[in-house]
Amino acid sequence: MARPIPLELPQRDPRQELLTRLESAPAAHAEALLDAYELIQQLHEKHIFETLRGVLGAGDKLVETVTSAAETPESIRALRNAMILGKMLGSINPDLLQCLAVAVGETLGSERKPVIDPPGLFSLLAQFRQPELRRSVALINRFLDVLGNQLKRQGTAQSG
Repeated sequence: MARPIPLELPQRDPRQELLTRLESAPAAHAEALLDAYELIQQLHEKHIFETLRGVLGAGDKLVETVTSAAETPESIRALRNAMILGKMLGSINPDLLQCLAVAVGETLGSERKPVIDPPGLFSLLAQFRQPELRRSVALINRFLDVLGNQLKRQGTAQSG
Protein backbone atom coordinates (compact mmCIF):
# COMPACT_ATOMS: atom_id res chain seq x y z
CA MET A 1 0.00 0.00 0.00
CA ALA A 2 1.33 3.47 -0.92
CA ARG A 3 2.13 5.98 1.73
CA PRO A 4 1.40 9.68 1.22
CA ILE A 5 4.47 11.89 0.95
CA PRO A 6 4.39 14.43 3.73
CA LEU A 7 4.51 18.01 2.42
CA GLU A 8 6.05 20.40 4.85
CA LEU A 9 6.27 24.00 3.66
CA PRO A 10 8.36 26.40 5.69
CA GLN A 11 6.43 29.11 7.48
CA ARG A 12 6.23 32.25 5.38
CA ASP A 13 6.87 35.59 7.06
CA PRO A 14 5.54 38.43 4.83
CA ARG A 15 7.14 41.10 7.01
CA GLN A 16 10.55 39.52 6.64
CA GLU A 17 10.07 39.35 2.86
CA LEU A 18 9.21 43.04 2.78
CA LEU A 19 12.25 43.91 4.89
CA THR A 20 14.46 41.92 2.54
CA ARG A 21 13.02 43.73 -0.48
CA LEU A 22 13.43 47.08 1.28
CA GLU A 23 17.08 46.38 2.08
CA SER A 24 17.85 45.52 -1.56
CA ALA A 25 15.82 48.39 -3.04
CA PRO A 26 18.47 51.17 -2.78
CA ALA A 27 20.97 49.13 -4.79
CA ALA A 28 18.41 47.97 -7.34
CA HIS A 29 16.83 51.40 -7.85
CA ALA A 30 19.73 53.76 -7.14
CA GLU A 31 19.22 55.98 -10.20
CA ALA A 32 15.50 56.37 -9.58
CA LEU A 33 16.09 57.21 -5.93
CA LEU A 34 18.64 59.86 -6.84
CA ASP A 35 16.15 61.40 -9.28
CA ALA A 36 13.48 61.36 -6.59
CA TYR A 37 15.82 63.05 -4.11
CA GLU A 38 16.65 65.71 -6.68
CA LEU A 39 12.94 66.34 -7.34
CA ILE A 40 12.25 66.61 -3.62
CA GLN A 41 15.11 69.11 -3.27
CA GLN A 42 13.71 71.24 -6.12
CA LEU A 43 10.23 71.18 -4.54
CA HIS A 44 11.82 72.27 -1.27
CA GLU A 45 13.75 75.13 -2.91
CA LYS A 46 10.59 76.41 -4.61
CA HIS A 47 8.72 76.31 -1.25
CA ILE A 48 6.12 73.91 -2.65
CA PHE A 49 6.05 71.91 0.57
CA GLU A 50 5.37 75.06 2.62
CA THR A 51 2.52 75.94 0.29
CA LEU A 52 1.06 72.45 0.54
CA ARG A 53 1.32 72.53 4.34
CA GLY A 54 -0.51 75.87 4.32
CA VAL A 55 -3.24 74.49 2.06
CA LEU A 56 -3.65 71.42 4.24
CA GLY A 57 -3.69 73.59 7.37
CA ALA A 58 -6.35 75.88 5.93
CA GLY A 59 -8.33 72.82 4.82
CA ASP A 60 -11.98 73.56 5.63
CA LYS A 61 -11.63 77.33 5.34
CA LEU A 62 -10.10 77.00 1.88
CA VAL A 63 -12.90 74.69 0.75
CA GLU A 64 -15.52 77.11 2.12
CA THR A 65 -13.88 80.06 0.34
CA VAL A 66 -13.63 78.23 -2.98
CA THR A 67 -17.20 76.97 -2.67
CA SER A 68 -18.60 80.41 -1.87
CA ALA A 69 -16.65 81.93 -4.77
CA ALA A 70 -17.87 79.21 -7.14
CA GLU A 71 -21.51 79.80 -6.20
CA THR A 72 -21.55 83.40 -7.42
CA PRO A 73 -23.41 84.13 -10.67
CA GLU A 74 -20.20 85.50 -12.20
CA SER A 75 -18.34 82.26 -11.55
CA ILE A 76 -21.15 80.19 -12.98
CA ARG A 77 -21.22 82.36 -16.11
CA ALA A 78 -17.42 82.19 -16.39
CA LEU A 79 -17.51 78.39 -16.20
CA ARG A 80 -20.30 78.19 -18.77
CA ASN A 81 -18.43 80.61 -21.05
CA ALA A 82 -15.24 78.57 -20.72
CA MET A 83 -17.11 75.41 -21.73
CA ILE A 84 -18.69 77.21 -24.70
CA LEU A 85 -15.31 78.61 -25.77
CA GLY A 86 -13.80 75.13 -25.55
CA LYS A 87 -16.63 73.75 -27.65
CA MET A 88 -16.21 76.61 -30.12
CA LEU A 89 -12.46 76.05 -30.45
CA GLY A 90 -13.08 72.35 -30.95
CA SER A 91 -15.46 73.06 -33.82
CA ILE A 92 -13.03 75.31 -35.76
CA ASN A 93 -11.12 73.66 -38.57
CA PRO A 94 -7.42 73.77 -37.54
CA ASP A 95 -6.38 74.76 -41.07
CA LEU A 96 -8.64 77.82 -40.92
CA LEU A 97 -7.32 78.73 -37.47
CA GLN A 98 -3.77 78.40 -38.81
CA CYS A 99 -4.61 80.81 -41.64
CA LEU A 100 -6.07 83.23 -39.11
CA ALA A 101 -2.96 82.99 -36.92
CA VAL A 102 -0.69 83.70 -39.88
CA ALA A 103 -2.84 86.67 -40.97
CA VAL A 104 -2.82 88.14 -37.46
CA GLY A 105 0.92 87.64 -37.19
CA GLU A 106 1.62 89.29 -40.52
CA THR A 107 -0.65 92.28 -39.92
CA LEU A 108 -0.87 93.00 -36.21
CA GLY A 109 2.18 91.17 -34.97
CA SER A 110 4.68 92.59 -37.42
CA GLU A 111 7.49 94.83 -36.30
CA ARG A 112 6.51 97.36 -38.91
CA LYS A 113 4.48 100.34 -37.83
CA PRO A 114 0.84 99.73 -38.78
CA VAL A 115 -0.63 101.99 -41.45
CA ILE A 116 -2.28 104.89 -39.65
CA ASP A 117 -3.61 106.87 -42.59
CA PRO A 118 -6.80 105.37 -44.01
CA PRO A 119 -6.63 104.47 -47.69
CA GLY A 120 -8.52 106.58 -50.19
CA LEU A 121 -11.78 105.49 -51.77
CA PHE A 122 -10.17 104.59 -55.09
CA SER A 123 -7.39 102.57 -53.48
CA LEU A 124 -10.05 100.67 -51.49
CA LEU A 125 -11.94 99.94 -54.68
CA ALA A 126 -8.69 98.80 -56.30
CA GLN A 127 -8.12 96.41 -53.40
CA PHE A 128 -11.54 94.85 -53.99
CA ARG A 129 -10.25 93.62 -57.34
CA GLN A 130 -8.07 91.12 -55.45
CA PRO A 131 -9.84 87.75 -55.00
CA GLU A 132 -8.13 87.16 -51.65
CA LEU A 133 -9.66 90.31 -50.18
CA ARG A 134 -13.09 89.44 -51.57
CA ARG A 135 -12.76 85.91 -50.14
CA SER A 136 -11.98 87.23 -46.65
CA VAL A 137 -14.75 89.84 -46.85
CA ALA A 138 -17.18 87.08 -47.86
CA LEU A 139 -16.05 85.04 -44.85
CA ILE A 140 -16.59 87.99 -42.52
CA ASN A 141 -20.01 88.68 -44.11
CA ARG A 142 -21.01 85.03 -43.62
CA PHE A 143 -19.92 85.18 -39.98
CA LEU A 144 -21.86 88.38 -39.35
CA ASP A 145 -24.94 86.94 -41.10
CA VAL A 146 -24.92 83.82 -38.92
CA LEU A 147 -24.25 85.91 -35.80
CA GLY A 148 -27.16 88.20 -36.64
CA ASN A 149 -29.49 85.23 -37.14
CA GLN A 150 -28.41 83.74 -33.81
CA LEU A 151 -28.95 87.06 -32.02
CA LYS A 152 -32.40 87.33 -33.62
CA ARG A 153 -33.29 83.79 -32.45
CA GLN A 154 -32.07 84.56 -28.94
CA GLY A 155 -34.16 87.74 -28.87
CA THR A 156 -37.33 85.98 -30.00
CA ALA A 157 -36.71 83.05 -27.61
CA GLN A 158 -36.30 85.36 -24.61
CA SER A 159 -39.32 87.54 -25.42
CA GLY A 160 -41.55 84.55 -26.24
